[in-house]
Amino acid sequence: MAWEIVNVIAVAAFAFSGAIVALSERYDIFGVFILGLAPPFVGGIARNLFLQIDVVHVWEQGMFLYVALGTIAIVYFFPKSWVMFWDRWNVYLDAIGLSAFAVQGAMFALEADLPFGAVVFSAIITGVGGGVARDVLAQRRPMVLHKEIYAVWAMMAGVLLAIGIIDYESTVQLYVLFGATAMFRLLSYHLNWHLMFRDLYRL
Repeated sequence: MAWEIVNVIAVAAFAFSGAIVALSERYDIFGVFILGLAPPFVGGIARNLFLQIDVVHVWEQGMFLYVALGTIAIVYFFPKSWVMFWDRWNVYLDAIGLSAFAVQGAMFALEADLPFGAVVFSAIITGVGGGVARDVLAQRRPMVLHKEIYAVWAMMAGVLLAIGIIDYESTVQLYVLFGATAMFRLLSYHLNWHLMFRDLYRL
């Protein structure tokens, strides 16, 4: 039950971010709903496609689809002041979303008895794939590739599960990993941590 609540928060946060990006780029109502649905669901679809696993269950989202649609509708129809107020807190919800999806992506691969690389890849693509799709649809450079340390935390969650430091059958250990991943995402945001990059235009 507790994990379902986390999933609801994750889906709502990712749908919120997609809708906000669409509005900021002046997309119409159809575009807002498409960009809103991309972050919570495209990562899982991409994961299954890359791992050559049936994607049918991804479409059977039930309550989570309604949560996403409801969140997008709130962003589109509610007063701007309300939406902007919640947008200030979205980084915290987004950290929950990243962590929950990354852990679940890694667990998905482990339960399918896939090797180390597939587990780590599954954690990354499930955690950040939807955000990349959102940015590509909005014709932006994907934020996870240049702006903030984001995908690294999904990768670390996958590595810890893949090598067995975290037992994916232990509920307590999974929640510890979930909390730690979200915490490091927030730390990297508030402390402005960045990975090294090379500037070819400076000597």
